[in-house]
Amino acid sequence: INEGDIDGFAALLSDDFVEHEETPGLAPTKEGVREFFRMYRAAFPDLHMDPEDVLVSGDKTVARVRATGTHRGELMGIPPTGKRVDVQLIDIMKFDDAGSVREHWGVVDMMSMMQQLGVAPAGPTA
Repeated sequence: INEGDIDGFAALLSDDFVEHEETPGLAPTKEGVREFFRMYRAAFPDLHMDPEDVLVSGDKTVARVRATGTHRGELMGIPPTGKRVDVQLIDIMKFDDAGSVREHWGVVDMMSMMQQLGVAPAGPTA
């Protein structure tokens, strides 16, 4: 993903992949995930994802990831702002016997991203 090789990333997913973090308008499948990352790379051409913690247990892996990028293209109807975002996310991936990702669950701090883009009001400071 960091290199923009969305098809290479999709090759790591099993053909019967299931996405549990559904995005409206996208199928919860391997092809839907491919479309999702194409959309995000178009909106954030310098998208970079850095795993900060990775935990493995059996056939599941949990990663705490920092995603950064500059908003240079339209994102879900939001015109480019030119602003940088720095967002935290959690990914849980279940692997099949061949080592491909079979299922994914995720949580993204979308409110923080929308605030950083200036399309949602910033919360009160603590």
